[in-house]
Amino acid sequence: MGIRLDLMVIGFLAHPSRTVALTLAGMLAAALLPAASAAASAPVPAHPLPPPSLSTNAPGSESGPHAGGGAALPRTVSAWLPYWDQEGAYQDALRHSEQLHTVSPFWYQAISAGRIDPHPGAGERRIIDGLHRAGAKVVPTVMETMKKGALAAILTDPAQRTEHADALMRTVSTRDYDGLDLDYESIAATGESTYRQVRDGFTALATDLCGRLHKLRKQCVITVFPKTRTTGRIWDYAAIGRVADRMRIMGYNLHWSSGTPGPISDTAWYDDILTRATALVPAAKLEMGLPAYGWDWPADPESSAKTGHVTWKTAEALRIKKGAPYQFDKVSGTPHFSYLDGDERREVWYQDARGIAEHMPVLRRHGVRNTAIWALNFEDPNMWPVLARG
Repeated sequence: MGIRLDLMVIGFLAHPSRTVALTLAGMLAAALLPAASAAASAPVPAHPLPPPSLSTNAPGSESGPHAGGGAALPRTVSAWLPYWDQEGAYQDALRHSEQLHTVSPFWYQAISAGRIDPHPGAGERRIIDGLHRAGAKVVPTVMETMKKGALAAILTDPAQRTEHADALMRTVSTRDYDGLDLDYESIAATGESTYRQVRDGFTALATDLCGRLHKLRKQCVITVFPKTRTTGRIWDYAAIGRVADRMRIMGYNLHWSSGTPGPISDTAWYDDILTRATALVPAAKLEMGLPAYGWDWPADPESSAKTGHVTWKTAEALRIKKGAPYQFDKVSGTPHFSYLDGDERREVWYQDARGIAEHMPVLRRHGVRNTAIWALNFEDPNMWPVLARG
């Protein structure tokens, strides 16, 4: 990733934080936590995931290897690989391997201080070897959505923190991995009175883990919520920037599944995020997380109808099926459309290549060249040449 998650709840199993043993209901509950919003006082989980049964073979798929074609492209992109669409995402990664420097399979979930569980398909050697042959690093994501207070207890206890770092290192040793990506989001549920202790505990964990990984010449990547003028509890950007190789910012879920319809990313929001991030972390270490998904809301805020997760592919397939005109919001730089579902009007906001093109100048102004895509095989294929231009 992200990050993120009402309907993703089911797909959230894809998070390393969702273990193979998790039940569908449990996965759903974990995924139901929304991601950081610019208007929220504290961030909440952000990586949206679609249900495992969701088909991604919608119109717009590319054909042939390396759809970008031509001369070698700069490797400025990393991307998450969702385990619930493992084969489709893997093939997507191979098609765009000339642009990808790192692929992070969403394979592991932290359950407790000493326990990291795999998701279905985690560690598939064919995928690891194939990505390596294509020139991409394989840095799997470890995610968590523990019960309130569980992560805080681990982070603020030196013995448990060391036990957890040991468990993470055991995980990275199970395969020929190039490092780890930590996507820990329970700080959203941390009480204000203990926030600083928990934040500092995470810094201590990151420092320990990154040091151990670096001794093995492996990468340490930390995924974080966006910091804006309105966000509250958040990890220590400056400290993470000192110890991690890359810090990925989940630049999505400005509007999320449990909120009101609207863009999931925004040009002005990105400017705010990157103004703060680049003041604390070298731009070369930053990766801006870009969405390749969206949400399908009931237009009426009083409606009891559910919000649905869409990828770019499923959003476009739905728009065409419903005969809805494509609309583009120039202020936020995001596409959207509305349609009738029986008697109820619904609104879909998502992201496509045109929207990404609107946002890239903001990244350039802040000197941020690297991006991270949530997630492979969700995206508008025309996004890749946009990213190649930087």
